[in-house]
Amino acid sequence: MSRFPRSRPVLVEEAHRATTFEIFFDLVLVFALTRLIGFMADSLGPLTLYQGLLLLLWFWYAWSCYAWLSNQVRADTGLVLAGMTAAMAAIFVAALVIPGAWQRDEGALSPPLTLAVAYILVRGLHLALMLHASSGNPRYRLQTLRFAVSTTLAWAPLLVGAVLGGTAQTVLWTVAFLVDYGGGRITTAASFGEVRSGAHFAERHGLVLIIVLGESLLSAGAGAGLTPFGWQVLLAAVFGFAATVCLWWLYFVGVAPAAAKALTSASPQSRRRQQLASDAYTLAHLPMVAGVVYVALGIHLILASLTDQPPRAAGEPMGWSAATVLYGGAALYLIGRLLFLRLSVRGSPGQLVAIGVVLLLLPVARVLPGLTALGLLAAFLTALVLHERLKRVD
Repeated sequence: MSRFPRSRPVLVEEAHRATTFEIFFDLVLVFALTRLIGFMADSLGPLTLYQGLLLLLWFWYAWSCYAWLSNQVRADTGLVLAGMTAAMAAIFVAALVIPGAWQRDEGALSPPLTLAVAYILVRGLHLALMLHASSGNPRYRLQTLRFAVSTTLAWAPLLVGAVLGGTAQTVLWTVAFLVDYGGGRITTAASFGEVRSGAHFAERHGLVLIIVLGESLLSAGAGAGLTPFGWQVLLAAVFGFAATVCLWWLYFVGVAPAAAKALTSASPQSRRRQQLASDAYTLAHLPMVAGVVYVALGIHLILASLTDQPPRAAGEPMGWSAATVLYGGAALYLIGRLLFLRLSVRGSPGQLVAIGVVLLLLPVARVLPGLTALGLLAAFLTALVLHERLKRVD
């Protein structure tokens, strides 16, 4: 038997499930997402929140591309394993420089340029692995070549923006994402990629979401710092934990099993399965992941405010920025969940009401102390879970 890695790609079968290597890949990706929490918390404001969202879109799109690839060919063998390992290293480097993504550094390495080059490497490796996976499949090879056009076109504004910095960087990086993502959507709309294993595709998205939930708890808890703290910080931590558990339940108990069944029961060659994968999973999971990140950022800010030295005055209003992050993140998660349901198994009008209630509570939370605002959100999400649980029993 040859000692060298298998050169030909190994096609995924319908019964294929997520591998430990793919979970490892997801962990590195989620590390980058949690670095965004620290980046936005350091300088909270509309521009920073937008910049954080832009980077989140980048990383999610890169992850989704690899999720589609590993549903075509096994990720834990041969050249695909080697290529994805290199991509993981590039994601890790990109994550490390996120705090300086918009800083002009006089040192040897420019954080914006390092981030841009690392991201280009991630996307370039994906294109190379797509070409490798298309061996013997002319249809997939043609789709890869079309996909490569928008991907490579996006690299120019990415690099120029990193060199120019400031407002030009934000504008050009936005253009880069729109070109890359928009071109990819146009390509897949014309010719959907095949979903070879519905169970694997659903499992990958569930795994990345549960990892985001777990890692976001760690990032949120980091707001408490290392200084001694009192009962208010502990209560806020409990409220934050309760809210996160509710977000877990609302997806993994209330939604995921039925949606996965719809995906796996659709014919492997049908357009229905491809649309479910592209829209219900790749697209609708983005606001859920973003929602979890922003909720974690809100909890982080509240815990940090309670451990400030000197501590903030009791009863000080939470303010618009922190309230928007916390409640807007919860609303974003519920919007993504509603889209996921509507695109897979059809949702109910009651979910629109839940989103409306969260948005109506936002201006109320603005004038409440952070601890009270977090407790209010946790109470609402708990009530929503209990309502849906009772409905399921009925």
